[in-house]
Amino acid sequence: MSTESKAIVPFDEKEIESAEREAEAAPFVFTYVFTRPFEYEGKTYKALSFDWDKLTGDDAIAIENEVNALGKAVIAPEFSSDFLVRMAARACTENIGSDVLLAMPIGAYTRIRGAARSFLLRSGS
Repeated sequence: MSTESKAIVPFDEKEIESAEREAEAAPFVFTYVFTRPFEYEGKTYKALSFDWDKLTGDDAIAIENEVNALGKAVIAPEFSSDFLVRMAARACTENIGSDVLLAMPIGAYTRIRGAARSFLLRSGS
């Protein structure tokens, strides 16, 4: 067994490059249309829109504080799922919490999280 220590790479370079390419084309408003209506706590969602441009610096600080309260650190918001899901909830044009996003089918969740990431990358966070 080798005793050499290996450097820990926090992010996959291919993932970063892919996210940056997607960010170039990402709009300020993103609408996700569910392939099947999504139900959560008695409410049915057919589509959700996210207005990334309505978010403020206060939102960023509040989101970071929420994630820190969970005992997690936000090193790079673009690659923190905890940050991105809370950001999406705040940007949603409907009044939803991050719990709604976390309960979605993984495909919908991943696409919405990716749109939030693309917005942050495009805006140079």
